[in-house]
Amino acid sequence: MIPKLLQQEVEREIGEGIEFSSMLSGGSINSVAKVKVKGEAFVLKWNKATLYSMFEVEEKGLHLLGMYSGELIIPKVIGLGKTASYSWLMIQYIPEHSHSSASFDAFGRALATMHRNTSAEYGLDHDNYIGSLAQKNDFQKKWIEFFRACRIEPQLSLAIDSGKLSPSISKQTERLYAKLDSIFPDEPASLLHGDLWSGNMFATHNGYTALIDPAVYYGHREMELAFTRLFGGFSPSFYSGYHEAWPVEPGFEDRIDLYNLYPLLVHVNLFGGGYIRQVEQILKPF
Repeated sequence: MIPKLLQQEVEREIGEGIEFSSMLSGGSINSVAKVKVKGEAFVLKWNKATLYSMFEVEEKGLHLLGMYSGELIIPKVIGLGKTASYSWLMIQYIPEHSHSSASFDAFGRALATMHRNTSAEYGLDHDNYIGSLAQKNDFQKKWIEFFRACRIEPQLSLAIDSGKLSPSISKQTERLYAKLDSIFPDEPASLLHGDLWSGNMFATHNGYTALIDPAVYYGHREMELAFTRLFGGFSPSFYSGYHEAWPVEPGFEDRIDLYNLYPLLVHVNLFGGGYIRQVEQILKPF
């Protein structure tokens, strides 16, 4: 149930009463509920007041994606606030439907179109979060520098400092860094969702695809595509649609594991376990 004081604050902020609420599953970081206001459904997310910054950057990420989403559906932000005990974010509720081969094809094409929105540099004008972990987005002119300084190094340092990974692994990553210039193809910085796994996308009633819980930045588009391969859930028609709209450079299959070092390190820091072995296996050749 929504805490009473939080509900009162939300109602005061939006100027309307909440008529109905029911808890939603899937919120591993925040509490999430479906609420109705004047007969219309919304999603209310909340957490400790000290985590207000997470909702601030989520609002920014949703707004940025919404500006360039094209045929992708991005929920609109209704309200954002903080009480003495809670921080909260209210967004548009979008009913979830099952994907078909045709809708996955359209999703791939729409994502390729979004990726064509580019920046002169890799990064973002503010830091944000990947899951519950801080995500560094300092602008860099070269992808390999951004990948090293803002993606791998912060998570690697965190994993070593916590004892999840051995300090000796740093030598392997240094040898990897020395080869990145010849591994990653040179492409402009594309607008990325940043946390595109199957739990953060779903089909809508009209065959479009909605994206939620972004970790937005401008990065290499292959990074996003590799991330979709990490946990599955994307139909082959998604990839065929994307590649017909905007083919990737030859050798992408060989680069997937290197791109996925970042989300795997994030999962090492969040969960440990088998993700440690996956990171070690990727770095073993170096």
